Amino acid sequence: MTHPHAHQGHPTDPSEGTAHPKHQSHGAHDRMGGHASAATDGAVVREAHGDESHAGHGGHERHSGHEQHRGHGDHGDHGDHVGQFRRLFWIMLALAIPTVALSGMFAIVLGYELPDVSWLAWVSPVLGTVMYVWGGKPFLVGALSEIRARKPGMMLLIGVAITVAFVASWGASLGVLHHELDFWWELALLIVIMLLGHWIEMRSLAQTTSALDSLAALLPDEAHRVDGDSVVVVSPSELVVGDVVVVRPGGSVPADGKIVDGRAAMDESMVTGESRTVTRAVGDPVTAGTVATDSGIRVEVTATGDDTALAGIQRLVTEAQNSTSRAQRLADTAAGWLFWFAIAAAAITAFVWSVVGLPDAAVIRTITVLVIACPHALGLAIPLVVSIATERAARGGVLVKDRLSLESMRMVDTVLFDKTGTLTKGEPTVTEVAVVDGQDADRVLALAAAAESDSEHPLAKAIVGAAATKELAVPRSSDFSSSAAVGVTARVDGTTVRVGGPYMLAEESASELGIADEWRTQGAIILHVVQDGAVIGALRLADEIRSESRQAIDALHALGAQVVMITGDAEAVAQSVAQELGIDRVFAGVRPEDKAAKVQELQHEGRKVAMVGDGVNDAPALAQADVGLAIGAGTDVAIASAGVILASDDPRSVLSVIELSRAAYRKMKQNLWWAAGYNLISVPLAAGVLAPIGFVLPMSVGAILMSLSTIIVALNAQLLRRLDLRPESTARAVLQR
Repeated sequence: MTHPHAHQGHPTDPSEGTAHPKHQSHGAHDRMGGHASAATDGAVVREAHGDESHAGHGGHERHSGHEQHRGHGDHGDHGDHVGQFRRLFWIMLALAIPTVALSGMFAIVLGYELPDVSWLAWVSPVLGTVMYVWGGKPFLVGALSEIRARKPGMMLLIGVAITVAFVASWGASLGVLHHELDFWWELALLIVIMLLGHWIEMRSLAQTTSALDSLAALLPDEAHRVDGDSVVVVSPSELVVGDVVVVRPGGSVPADGKIVDGRAAMDESMVTGESRTVTRAVGDPVTAGTVATDSGIRVEVTATGDDTALAGIQRLVTEAQNSTSRAQRLADTAAGWLFWFAIAAAAITAFVWSVVGLPDAAVIRTITVLVIACPHALGLAIPLVVSIATERAARGGVLVKDRLSLESMRMVDTVLFDKTGTLTKGEPTVTEVAVVDGQDADRVLALAAAAESDSEHPLAKAIVGAAATKELAVPRSSDFSSSAAVGVTARVDGTTVRVGGPYMLAEESASELGIADEWRTQGAIILHVVQDGAVIGALRLADEIRSESRQAIDALHALGAQVVMITGDAEAVAQSVAQELGIDRVFAGVRPEDKAAKVQELQHEGRKVAMVGDGVNDAPALAQADVGLAIGAGTDVAIASAGVILASDDPRSVLSVIELSRAAYRKMKQNLWWAAGYNLISVPLAAGVLAPIGFVLPMSVGAILMSLSTIIVALNAQLLRRLDLRPESTARAVLQR
């Protein structure tokens, strides 16, 4: 990779933004070339320092997604529906208060008397009708959608209940039906409670960022096409195969092609996941969206539009997202079964009471069954748990974007980590200093830092940073210069100090230190320090492993999960990290399209896979996995492709998601049993199953039980607030079990 040293005048393009996926601090930082990795040529030194102004796209505006709300008919965009249900809830609540308070049946239930005013009897019917038509519209529309789809669920069950209550109540108000069928108060409460549940549900669903827009943002807004002796600015969409384009230092390649002039250190991290830049020269292929970090090149276009590698990644993301977006929610399944249970109970009730010669009782009992069967508590059972769970998650640094991902996390038995930027910091760090006899390690590091002090390259910053961490006295330097593919040179304390790779050693007719072979097998970046022509030491630089990674992996093992690492880095680098962290399996040297395939490979083994990544190259795998978890410091496209966003870089946050998923699932099951249990008990009683022994559940008692069930569900969900989901707390709790 590269260690470009020409930093005195970084050519930058202010239009290019500031943050480039995959890692904002990853410049062309492998000046060692062949010595940086066992998988690269040993003799080739990558381009020297060069420009650090990556053509970033991190600042591109995010676009709200338009994923349809599954299982609720034509709900459309979540953002609109949060406001819709919020406004509708408050309006209906205001209408419900007089509707309930002035309902004759409600007055009988609570034992108070209404004023003897003739028009008062029509307040509840009029307001109840408004609530049915206006407040009930979302449920009636959803019910029709479920009928058309032939998939009865929550909406149809609610629609049937409010319609039966509406018709029966008007019948009672007009004196056509028995006065016990005056359900105006029940209709009002039902609509208000269901609107509250759906408002909470919509609010808990984060709006989806468009992964495809984020991918497209990697491409530059304009391309510089060679037209004869001049260069013209055109849109990338106007390029055709055979065109030659100029890519300036820090600029993005507008289309797939091959270099026909020049040589540059290419930042391909957004496509390959490789944290270090790769030198590309005449004849080498380059990919749309990659960045020439240190010098300009000319590229002949070989593919445009849908034929580019970036478009291929877009297709992978789309396909993976589509293939994982069909899961049915637990509440919908329960509501579907409950619908058929209610219909069957109502039919049996009507038949039995008619057979015994009580047609009036048959009507009363049948309508009562259909109204009581409406799932007040079931409407809150799942949304309330999800709302509290997502709130607790946010306090623990976890953003739940997709509810289904949260529900699925409890079943994950394999966690697949991207290495760079996830388990490691994604930036070079001085990990060891070796010196020749008679030299002091701190002095060698201080001299190297002095020589590198005028450079802004990531490797230079790593060396200067290491000296600062050790609080070394770094001497002043002068006469700084750099040479591409060689290294830097400066005057320090009256001596000439050079820091560089094998080309620099060749110029000095010097040999590398013996420990370099060992470092090389570990995939480290190796720089030698030369003073007045003599090698005085060597620096080992590597991508530093996060201090939290070991604890995260130990805790995952304690939970019975297999830990797998996937990376675009070389085998030696990957194995070194895996051995240090105790990782079970390693996939090294993997390109973007292969990352998604590796996830599928694990899934074909019967495993439930959670993928943790942060780069564009991780997007297809994040979308393909059973649960995608994106590191919050990553790119827009990674975040858009994942179901869960980890706000911090702490890998222990994965444990928080698992613990939250398991706790939330327990509460969901408990709430569903409470909600459905009410129906399973009260519906048969309301139908008159105990009539032979003289007991028939009164409507008033049924209503009280219904309210009690709703209260129990709400209180049970509140118990989730006791969870401490801070990464350090979760990891400690898991390891102490």
